[in-house]
Amino acid sequence: MPPIDSTQRKLFIGIAAATLLALVIVIADLASGGRPDPPALRAAATLLDGTWRFHIGDDPRWANAAADDSAWEMVDMTALPGSHDGDVGLPDYVGGWMAHGHPGYHGYAWYRRAVTVPAGHASWDILGPTLVEDGYELYWNGRLLGGSGRLGAHPRVVGTRPLQFALPTDAAGSRGVLAVRTYMDPGSTGSADGGGMHTAPILAPRPTSDALHHVQWQRTIAGYIVEVIEPLAMLAVMALALGYRSRSSRKGFLVFASIALALMAARRLNNAITAWTDLMDLTTYAWLASVMWIPTVAAWTWAWNRWCPRPWRSIDVAALALAVAACVGAAIHSASWTSASRLASIALFVVIGVRMVRSGPMRILALVTLAAVAAALFGGELLDPLAVPGIWFPFGIGVSRTQYVYAIATPLLAVLVVRTLSLQKARR
Repeated sequence: MPPIDSTQRKLFIGIAAATLLALVIVIADLASGGRPDPPALRAAATLLDGTWRFHIGDDPRWANAAADDSAWEMVDMTALPGSHDGDVGLPDYVGGWMAHGHPGYHGYAWYRRAVTVPAGHASWDILGPTLVEDGYELYWNGRLLGGSGRLGAHPRVVGTRPLQFALPTDAAGSRGVLAVRTYMDPGSTGSADGGGMHTAPILAPRPTSDALHHVQWQRTIAGYIVEVIEPLAMLAVMALALGYRSRSSRKGFLVFASIALALMAARRLNNAITAWTDLMDLTTYAWLASVMWIPTVAAWTWAWNRWCPRPWRSIDVAALALAVAACVGAAIHSASWTSASRLASIALFVVIGVRMVRSGPMRILALVTLAAVAAALFGGELLDPLAVPGIWFPFGIGVSRTQYVYAIATPLLAVLVVRTLSLQKARR
């Protein structure tokens, strides 16, 4: 390896400090968000679990308190102790309607139950279910309190996040009917226990409801904090690469690696945008997830091809052809086309890796970085056969396998960028 000059040494120190700071922020947020709800708050609130009446289909009259639901099915929303969803780690998780006699069903369904609001001067709120597939509206005695997304003739479903709904001022000391209209998009890939509500709403007086709502948001933010920190780190590496491109001995590599980093950052940031806001509907999110990997893989293939002293035009052409094939597969929803293009892209990475071994400086660092990027892009093909779990739950919050790999690959890329700087040009 070439020697290290003072500029590179300062950059290495900056990379190490930034990595350590990001790690501290993530761990602190995971530890805070993963804590159970404070017992005092849960004791002052009522989890509306237990038996609910359930009916597939849709009829606006089912929101009314007087609607006859005696012939409806009964579903138990009581969660097993310690249960949580398989993504964020949301507590009090229960299976959806696909696990209760309606496998494969998509569309509308309703939940209803009677709720007694304690008497007193307190104002009461309903904390909406924190996990629903895919959207919902919540009614109290036929009155719409709010919901997630937009339902109706042309539904727009978004990621479910913590929502708080105020009950009418005269609800205290009364008994009413809580109705939840849910909708699962036909394009959703439901699991064996998918569909409808997965967590029960909560009845709570203020300010207990405000405090519980805050705790729910802490958990939701913690569940996607990595999807913000890592894109910021990727964009920082991109800025580093473009800022020092004139001094680099691998200018072509830095250009295409920057494009790939921008695409990866956008793809990861989509997760947080969808979970925290209504800016992106689930249909758009699913479409982006199915196609954004295509230009990302192509950009990385072209980047690593230019790491070698003499890029092979055949690899560039093959990467372009595979990108076109993958786009066709996504357009016609062909799993075989998608799988074939991904496996062929892995083969191109292997060819480039062999070329790295045979020639060029920094081959070990470059190979390790290439392997980390490949593991992030092709986790299903490379890590699933090794039985590497897809998600872990440190502090009770889900952190995906891909997030761990990016946490390794991104600092390695930063170090690799710095090592390409030309000492001769620096002296001049």
